Amino acid sequence: MASIYYFAIFLLFFIHSSKAELVKEQPLVLQYHNGVLLKGDYTVNLIWYGKFTPIQRSIIIDFIQSLNSVKKTPAPSVSTWWKITEKYKAGSSNLVLGKQILDENYSLGKSLKISQIISLASKTGVKNSINVVLTAKDVFVDGFCRNKCGTHGSAMGISKRSKFAYAWVGNSVSQCPGQCAWPFHQPIYGPQTPPLVAPNGDVGVDGMVINLATVLAGTVTNPFNNGYYQGPASAPLEAVSACTGAFGKGAYPGYPGEVLVDKITGASYNAQGVNGRKYMLPAIWNPQTSACFTLV
Repeated sequence: MASIYYFAIFLLFFIHSSKAELVKEQPLVLQYHNGVLLKGDYTVNLIWYGKFTPIQRSIIIDFIQSLNSVKKTPAPSVSTWWKITEKYKAGSSNLVLGKQILDENYSLGKSLKISQIISLASKTGVKNSINVVLTAKDVFVDGFCRNKCGTHGSAMGISKRSKFAYAWVGNSVSQCPGQCAWPFHQPIYGPQTPPLVAPNGDVGVDGMVINLATVLAGTVTNPFNNGYYQGPASAPLEAVSACTGAFGKGAYPGYPGEVLVDKITGASYNAQGVNGRKYMLPAIWNPQTSACFTLV
């Protein structure tokens, strides 16, 4: 199981005092551990746990549909960012939106363990799918905020014949936006610079997109803990988490880098998707250059 570990991230952010670019400090190599990567067509099934507004759901749905969009979108595009995953050994995953389950009545309560997240994820199809549990702002998940903002892993299906990939991301807006929704909220550590304006006007959900992008990239490049990662398998640095903190050129600890700004709304973004949506996507490691790639 791989998680987005933010205490280590903030430590990396602020132990450095220089303004050297984060992505150029040291040569970065993610070792390939000879395991299976997700390749080919996969559906992304969404389990909405708790109350999300239709607009909040549309922000994330549009993001999923932007990953492999056949629609022409203005540059820099979400699909260009996702194409970096094609450069990993064994090639690309084509992700399309699959089933959606609404669990607005909190069927397992408002405090969940990871085992319950896996149980929720298993309620959708498990063949050639990534089952993503998205928890609302009033749902506490074990480890949420203390050491992670999202996670991904694999589990055995009901038939016990094959594994399926799952992921979880939570809305942090009322629990820990300074950890899990940065740079749209002031960080809990380090320089208290003004936060950026969220591209879709929702600090929690725009933060979820950053973390969802992180776990999806980790899922396809390290689905079973033997793909691409650096460090221990129990707490790996993966395709995106190895590049944490960089969103544009010139990024350094505490500064996300040069990003684009919408002239009308003042919102910051670095990627464009379907239906006119704008997003902020984190840097992703490019195995061909052994460096973190940003869209701007």
